[in-house]
Amino acid sequence: MRGLTASGDSGHGGDPCGDCPVGGGDDGGRGAAVRRGRSLTGWAASTTTLVGLAAFGLFAAGCSSGGTGTRDEGPAGTQPVAEITPSSVPTSTAKPTPRVDPVRLIKDDSKVSERVRTDLKPCTGSEYPVDTSYGTLTGGTSPDVVVNVMTCGDSVGVGTYVYRRESGGAYENVFAMEQPAVYGTIDRGELVVTAQVYGKKDAVAYPSGEEVITYRWADNRFDEHDRVHNDFNRAVGNGTAGLPESAEPAGN
Repeated sequence: MRGLTASGDSGHGGDPCGDCPVGGGDDGGRGAAVRRGRSLTGWAASTTTLVGLAAFGLFAAGCSSGGTGTRDEGPAGTQPVAEITPSSVPTSTAKPTPRVDPVRLIKDDSKVSERVRTDLKPCTGSEYPVDTSYGTLTGGTSPDVVVNVMTCGDSVGVGTYVYRRESGGAYENVFAMEQPAVYGTIDRGELVVTAQVYGKKDAVAYPSGEEVITYRWADNRFDEHDRVHNDFNRAVGNGTAGLPESAEPAGN
């Protein structure tokens, strides 16, 4: 054991003799070195034995489950699964929007042109070419009503109207636009009217462009707030269908 020599008693004051030759010292020094080497060797062997036993214990534990050794995840846990209580859906307090008869509104309204009222007939059975929207436009206590009247054959708009409910329950016409291919919608409290623009040779399905006009309610009337004009390309469409005749303009 060259590197594990113990200290001798002669001439070194009890300090370790790491630099002494292997053959130097008395029998007591050699005996101490041997004993020390055996002690360290025994300690190392004991440590190796403990590590081996621990590894064997882990391997045995993995195999005891009857699975595939230490890679086996074992049986599922027995802890109860947490239950999720569904949150209660809040009950809506909004009142249902009262529905109107849009056909009756149009036919009884003197602000609607005679041509529109006369031509408004069922397309099939009792179905009229009328779209109806409900929403807030004039700031009243009841929803306003937007009515779009169209043709039966090609669904081209011929008139857009807005009705406001009065305190007595009657509906008043507060907006009217009558021209070919017009349609009104409600967009975040504003009235947006889209009107197709046609050239002399344009087919109904292929207008040259459109005007998108936004109206806001102020001082008991609708005022124009914004206008956007869009030009469409002329490379598509070759239809020959004619346009519906223009109705007489109606005042707001």
